[in-house]
Amino acid sequence: MKEILSSLNKSFDSRVRVGIMSILLRSNWVDFTTIRNTLGATDGNISNHLSALQKHNMIKTKKEFVSNRPKTSYKITRQGIRKFTDHLSVFEKLLSS
Repeated sequence: MKEILSSLNKSFDSRVRVGIMSILLRSNWVDFTTIRNTLGATDGNISNHLSALQKHNMIKTKKEFVSNRPKTSYKITRQGIRKFTDHLSVFEKLLSS
């Protein structure tokens, strides 16, 4: 059991990060407001977690203007998909052991 637990990715220790990655795994580009509203977290909380995920190359960012308003969207990277699905696989192993 300890071996299985040690293979969890610490980048996903937060429920907010798991939520962000789950949203991005199902979609192409997702804007900040959608992520925030879906998770029901504050702007600052979401921003901090998005920054941490971006720092670890799990997500990428796109900034644009829509109707003269800034819009920031996020997409999971290939590395992010691999690491997140590996992380989820650990939970499957835990459940089946």
